[in-house]
Amino acid sequence: MLKAVGDASGPLSNRELAELTGIPKPTVSRLAATLVASGYLRQAPESERFSLGPALLDMSNRFLRHFDLRTLARPHLLALAEFAGASVHLGVRDGLDMLIIDSMRPRTAIISSRIEVGARMTIATSASGRAYLAALPADEQRELMAQIRQESGENWAALELRLMAAVEEYARMGYCSSFGEWHPHIHALGFALRGPRGERYSVSCGGPAYLLPREAMVGRVAPKLLETVQKINAELGVASPAA
Repeated sequence: MLKAVGDASGPLSNRELAELTGIPKPTVSRLAATLVASGYLRQAPESERFSLGPALLDMSNRFLRHFDLRTLARPHLLALAEFAGASVHLGVRDGLDMLIIDSMRPRTAIISSRIEVGARMTIATSASGRAYLAALPADEQRELMAQIRQESGENWAALELRLMAAVEEYARMGYCSSFGEWHPHIHALGFALRGPRGERYSVSCGGPAYLLPREAMVGRVAPKLLETVQKINAELGVASPAA
């Protein structure tokens, strides 16, 4: 229910919530009342329409505080952003997307990516998503590929070739690239990280294609990106993947 309300363009009624979620309307009414009382939903005055409540912000902050890697990695990711003149985003998997949990922009850049915390990047086409996929153990990688195949339908044949190329690229180079595939005007490189408790993350470093052409990303930014991976992994006490 909370996801349905969050995805909607405006407040939703009980009837609309029932239609969107498939939950019977009497159950929706009971759940909505509980969520309003807990602060997770807000009910419009003299209305049965609901929007997200302030308690979700506190819940989000509690969620983010569990990611110890953010504190450790942030100085290194900020340094990468400044060096590259690019935006850097740290994400975790949510379904077939990478959900952004931290976002850094270079102070020196006039124009940068406007991706904020809470935004999503598709695993199949983004550099960070492909890096996440490529870094998975073989059985988990096959499972995720199968889910992407089911979702992509008739586009799978072309997409499979690009994903297999991304897996090979990560094994060979230590990063994955996306030049205009996730967004036609964005160039990005991505890499994966493993947290102190085994949790998995991905990082995207990118920005406008005309400011960050392919040659600059591969020739200038990629070596700094790999250096950043090594520094973060050294602090975590884990080995960096061989490039």
